[in-house]
Amino acid sequence: MVKFSELNISETTLKSVKRMGFEEATPIQEGTIRLGMEGKDIIGQAQTGTGKTTAFGIPLIEKVDTKNGQVQGLVIAPTRELAIQVSEELYRLGKDKNVRVLSVYGGQEIGRQIRALKNRPQIIVGTPGRLIDHINRRTLKLDDVNTLVLDEADEMLNMGFIEDIQKIMASVPEERQTLLFSATMPDAIRRIAEKFMKQPEIVKIKSKEMTVENIEQFFVKSVEREKFDILSRLLNVHQPELAIVFGRTKRRVDELAHALSIRGYLAEGIHGDLSQAKRMSVLKQFKANKIDVLVATDVAARGLDISGVTHVYNFDIPQDPESYVHRIGRTGRAGKKGVAVTFVTPREMGYLGIVERTTKKKMQALVPPTADEAVLGQKRVAMEQLQEMTEKNNLGDYREFAGQMLENFDAVDLVAAALKMMTKEPEDTPVQITEERPLPSRGGKPRGGSGGRSGGSNYRGGSRSGGGRPSSSGRPSGRSSGGSSSRRDGGGGRPGRTRRFES
Repeated sequence: MVKFSELNISETTLKSVKRMGFEEATPIQEGTIRLGMEGKDIIGQAQTGTGKTTAFGIPLIEKVDTKNGQVQGLVIAPTRELAIQVSEELYRLGKDKNVRVLSVYGGQEIGRQIRALKNRPQIIVGTPGRLIDHINRRTLKLDDVNTLVLDEADEMLNMGFIEDIQKIMASVPEERQTLLFSATMPDAIRRIAEKFMKQPEIVKIKSKEMTVENIEQFFVKSVEREKFDILSRLLNVHQPELAIVFGRTKRRVDELAHALSIRGYLAEGIHGDLSQAKRMSVLKQFKANKIDVLVATDVAARGLDISGVTHVYNFDIPQDPESYVHRIGRTGRAGKKGVAVTFVTPREMGYLGIVERTTKKKMQALVPPTADEAVLGQKRVAMEQLQEMTEKNNLGDYREFAGQMLENFDAVDLVAAALKMMTKEPEDTPVQITEERPLPSRGGKPRGGSGGRSGGSNYRGGSRSGGGRPSSSGRPSGRSSGGSSSRRDGGGGRPGRTRRFES
């Protein structure tokens, strides 16, 4: 892969890229940045999860004149969630250049957006409907826009935004650079390209580069308040060598990392608010196996080159399939097998269908292990540790003490006592996990109807992945995590047929 430092990017932007942890460009990034920096119109055709935001974000940031307080870059995104995510990433890319970025979308008070627009943002990221609203109100002036980006154009077509997109594009100066990104190229998108773009270069990435063949994918249907206990038990049963847990927000990451530490795991969190020094310190510890569990937001984890991750847990289902593929791509690398587990509340089941269509792979329903099963997993770890210690035969004068004890106690009782001492028994130290609202409903139709997913070989996951060292800490939880609010998301019962945990 090509390093970002080889792509003729300014030192200022390169500094921001490095702060984000990016070193090597993905294929879509390399192709788009090279052509984008030359000012050419681009059609980027790639599956989600290939790093498109940074691909168009770097040429966009590079082109901004910070002395000009007018809007110079406009990004159109299909959903509020994607608009927020894109704006956050563009903010980080333009941080060292002091580029001002604003997102505008429906559902947020328009008066607040109008006031924010008076602060002279240089890049606007918005959803079609709200952009049209601001254009009609004359609160958004596009006379100085020199770069227009259409992100996930096929999704906007599916959502019925095609007329809005055409109206917005007609409101932007003709002398501009246009970048259009779409996973597929339906006729309506081709017509937009022909009408509004000038001799566009095509950057097409084959779908095979998005493969997730080496990753076993599972989902857990759970109400919000039960997630943490289930996560704890899964960690105890799976015994990952290295695991990443993804949370949707910075607050979520901080609370999860703290809660996991309380329960005895070696866990640390990373997100955009951490200093670069702290972030690099955490990553260094993780790579050196001094941390069992890394808790991260999407933006903090993107572009990180971390090997040896055996398990990825999506504590919150991501807002778009691109993020999902990014997340689970942290495992299953270099031909090794990986495991990805996604938690889904009943109201978020529609997102599962969207993710499955993107990855072209059905997730298997995973039935969470019980507290007893989690303890059994810990007992097996203790037994493996004791066996490994015995096989090393490096016991020295401990044999003498063992002989003395055998004169007074039964050998089986002594081994049982050693195992009990080494087993981390369940404990119920209270933890605080603030409940998050479920994602807004989207139109994905999950397999098996509206509520419960049916069929499949439901899995509890009893074996440790690929041998390796046992986790030095995890403990099963004994009771609910006790989130601060008790809003119920509906029944989260166990799906379908089950395959019992095998010890």
